[in-house]
Amino acid sequence: MLCPKPGPLPQTSQVAATGDLLCSTVVLVFAGRGARRTRNRTSVAEPDPAHQNGPTATPSPRATLRRVPDVFTADDARHWALLTRAALAARRTEIDALNVFPVPDRDTGTNLFLTLDGAIDEVLARRGPRGDGDGAGLVAECRTLRRALLTSARGNSGVILGQVVGGLCDVVVERGAEVLDTTTLVACLERGAATARASVARPREGTMLTVADAAAAAARAACEHGASMLEVVAAAVQAATEALARTPEQLPALARAGVVDAGGAGCVLLLEALHRVVGGTWTPQDEGLLTAAGPGGPPRWSPDAGSSSAPADEDPDGPAYEVMFLLADSTPERVQALTEDLDRLGDSLLVVGGPDLWNVHVHVDDAGAAVEAGLAAGAPQRLRITHLARRHGPREEPAPLGVVAGVAGPGVAGLVADAGALAVEVGAGGGPSASGLLDAARRTGARSVVLVPGDPEALHAAEVAAQAAPEEGLEVHVVPARAAVQTLAALAVLDPARPVHANVVAMTQAAAATRHGAVTVASAQALTWAGVCRPGDVLGLVEDDVALVGDDLEQAARGVLDRLLSAGGELVTLLTGAGADPLLAERTAAWLGHERPEVEVVVVDGGQPDPLLALGVE
Repeated sequence: MLCPKPGPLPQTSQVAATGDLLCSTVVLVFAGRGARRTRNRTSVAEPDPAHQNGPTATPSPRATLRRVPDVFTADDARHWALLTRAALAARRTEIDALNVFPVPDRDTGTNLFLTLDGAIDEVLARRGPRGDGDGAGLVAECRTLRRALLTSARGNSGVILGQVVGGLCDVVVERGAEVLDTTTLVACLERGAATARASVARPREGTMLTVADAAAAAARAACEHGASMLEVVAAAVQAATEALARTPEQLPALARAGVVDAGGAGCVLLLEALHRVVGGTWTPQDEGLLTAAGPGGPPRWSPDAGSSSAPADEDPDGPAYEVMFLLADSTPERVQALTEDLDRLGDSLLVVGGPDLWNVHVHVDDAGAAVEAGLAAGAPQRLRITHLARRHGPREEPAPLGVVAGVAGPGVAGLVADAGALAVEVGAGGGPSASGLLDAARRTGARSVVLVPGDPEALHAAEVAAQAAPEEGLEVHVVPARAAVQTLAALAVLDPARPVHANVVAMTQAAAATRHGAVTVASAQALTWAGVCRPGDVLGLVEDDVALVGDDLEQAARGVLDRLLSAGGELVTLLTGAGADPLLAERTAAWLGHERPEVEVVVVDGGQPDPLLALGVE
């Protein structure tokens, strides 16, 4: 059903006149999460169904106005977060279709939703479904949400959304405010806009930053004129909506495509959800808001509103890759140096967070150089390298074949990206879930996708993802690569010109023909096929089984290679780990040149946390 719209309120008519944006199946989000099904506050009694036509309607005798207290509580904040998530879920694909800037990769709506969804799930996991399981208040939950947004941010838009909401959280935490008054809420909106703008290396107008700035300025002006909290938020929504409508005037890419800014649309959703919560006009059964523009106007978000024949992106020769990672074990000085290095390498740069963890996002042509800069600044984690398939027009046909490959180190990630595959992090006791792999498959923009897990645990997740893929409208195939060297072998035979199934067969055969081994150090005592090992012992693995236990890394590497080459081989690949002595691979390669001169040797700085040395024989 359509959510009831409130009757006329002072200074709010223009908000409704622009047309609501919030259209979502909120009941699906609230159901099963312990959310109360009663309103937290009421500004107007249930309106008569005959008088639900927006600002021109006159309240019926049953629609009695009630004063809304000018306070914003922890419960209000939870409702705001959940309602925004529901709205983003409902409008995800519509916002995706608006996405033409900075690159037309059609993922802004998805990134906004996944960013907030992941952050909320982390807060719920720590605090309970309503956040009251351990007595946590608004300050504690804002502190948790701030950190969660840093780690869950997806894409350019997700990082900026995290900064908008994160700035709000910062004000709450700094002031120790368990309840917000109108002045504090305005300060939150201002800090969110300022934090987001400060996070962008080269900010552009006509984006989410412009919309957030307009909302904050309007909220401040209304507050200084003595407006109530509801009136202040209404002014913010009105200003944001008007700023969104003007974005095509500020960015030629939007004007050519006939759309408004995708990130800005997400920002308006966030503010409209706030307006509903402050006004008490939401219910868990709300299903239909956010529809069209003002009376008589065309749908405001329609990609068909303007010409879509011209190229949508301003720079068709822009960077080829999106690189994202979390950075730990760094310092503000090293992060500043990283920011300067990445700014020289590419664009769409955001480096946010601190003091112990940063989120890094950049678009570059040389993904390897970006990763190397991250390694110089600290310890990159959750590395994601995505090929930015540049589409010319909102209705581009899907790519014929997408490839998602698991990687455990930045060196391999660079090679994977160069092969045209989307890299996702695996190994080190973690890695993507089946849903994470499905998300990656969707981001390739292809209907047919090949998953190359490159890790035993990720292989199981890939198989589950492939089974669930038809429900997503995807055809997903799994190449059962269990090691990075098998992943590289599979990608080496990838030919986009071949049929999908021919590629799957060729890649599977290449992976199966690559024997793999590793040299690592035992972290605990255990009984292995080669005997008992103790912490600090050197282990040589062949096909995931311990084949030898010793105390010398070079001897272990030679022993593993002897076993792998016993059945023959033409090419040996050595992947060095992040903690390995560079001389280990160098000396091993020299030994191979002497003992097996007929074998070609390739050494790659893999950068994986473990093993110290990965070996492959083809």
